[in-house]
Amino acid sequence: MSEPFESGLTRSPYDRELLDNAHPVDWNPPRPADRYHLVVVGGGTAGLVTAAGAAGLGARVALVERGLLGGDCLNVGCVPSKALLRAARAWSDARTAAERFGGPAAAGSGDFGAAMERMRRLRAGISHHDSAARFRDLGVDVFLGEGRFVASDALEVDGARLRFRRAVVATGARASAPPVPGLDAVGYLTNETLFGLTALPPRLAILGGGPIGCEMAQAFARFGSQVHLIEALDRILPIEEEDAAAIVHRALEADGVRILCCGEDARVGTTADGAKRITLASHGRAYDLTADALLVAAGRKPNVEGLGLEAAGVEFDEHGVTVDDRLRTSNSRIFAVGDVASRFKFTHMADALARIAIQNALFFGRKRASDLVVPWCTYTSPEIAHVGLYPREAAERGVAIDTHQVDLSGVDRAILDGETDGFLRVHVKKGSDRILGATAVAAHAGDLIGEVTLAVTRKIGLGAVASSIHPYPTQAEAFKKVGDAYRRTRLTPSAEKLFDLFFRIFR
Repeated sequence: MSEPFESGLTRSPYDRELLDNAHPVDWNPPRPADRYHLVVVGGGTAGLVTAAGAAGLGARVALVERGLLGGDCLNVGCVPSKALLRAARAWSDARTAAERFGGPAAAGSGDFGAAMERMRRLRAGISHHDSAARFRDLGVDVFLGEGRFVASDALEVDGARLRFRRAVVATGARASAPPVPGLDAVGYLTNETLFGLTALPPRLAILGGGPIGCEMAQAFARFGSQVHLIEALDRILPIEEEDAAAIVHRALEADGVRILCCGEDARVGTTADGAKRITLASHGRAYDLTADALLVAAGRKPNVEGLGLEAAGVEFDEHGVTVDDRLRTSNSRIFAVGDVASRFKFTHMADALARIAIQNALFFGRKRASDLVVPWCTYTSPEIAHVGLYPREAAERGVAIDTHQVDLSGVDRAILDGETDGFLRVHVKKGSDRILGATAVAAHAGDLIGEVTLAVTRKIGLGAVASSIHPYPTQAEAFKKVGDAYRRTRLTPSAEKLFDLFFRIFR
């Protein structure tokens, strides 16, 4: 493919459908308005939500995108990766059905190409929601090309000058590569090219033990690849609580992933037959690995180059565009949202920040990004989901906490589903039921964390959560069990004496 944004696409008719929606080659841009209420640069989640929301309120809006509308999430992130994870989980369930549930035995290597084609079909179908035609029909002027600020209140794209009252930078981020000697010379995959694969690599090495690295390591191991997962730090998923990450570590190893933590002195080269060769040291031992493909999943880099931010007086650095708590840049006319300006690089956070930007940019709002309660999830099997403070963060802030936990081995639905390796852990302010944070490790932890996120957002105490009726049997019943655990701590010795006296009197 000739265009950079097509590097991860194939000749599949579904990828052609995706391209027709996300960047139609015959797109005719409109004649620019004299002045826009809002110009949005970047057509990923943050930009699309901003543009659609503002246009829906009656504002004159222009949307500029140089690559594929839908951004990372639709094209090379959440959508294709979760389709791949679901297929890999189905393959794993089929293989273990006989042993775990008395089901029929399954054998064979499966059809990786069919799983990838399913992903492309589903992605193409979803792409209609983010298409240029849909946004045109919403009243947005869509410009497909390189946008560049040329003044504090103007941007140019393909020779057209777009003047604005306000602008929003929503250009997102891209995969970054660690400074590993030889890496650039051998060629490697990132999330931007991984989903263009049509054949399963027999051997896959992955640099980076964060969420993307862990998710893809497990998926490709379940598909049948021999996977090496290399992490420079002392454990995978280093942001998460250690025992939570340890459960995922065990699950990955059970699926055949070989994990090398504390990876040092890594170097990359090629073998005589053109394979990738990775040498490194881990825990004092030297390793010499060979792989057919190498995936780099070691961080993200904000897209700030080539935007003319200097001409607009917008400050930025290696971490992205600098914004205040109301998402304003150093140019009061221009705001920035999503991965290019936030440390929380999640689709749902980009959506939430876009809604703040609309209010603050167009209606003199004073909404603050710091008021948002942000959950996140790593979609391995089991998943890890978290919201609020970790214990280490509470300690750094001098906040004393009590922790209440229920293991899934004590939740009936988890037992029946054969998914007992996990827990729900809730941290509350010491001596109260005010929820400060929670971690869930479960098959569908991302779905479970929503309830506690609502509780934190609306300041609903753990006692109130316990008083809510939860359907039985569900894994969400773990929340009620945690609430009951909290309530039992309220039964102090003094209270026990009063109850004892009461029942002795009224026997």
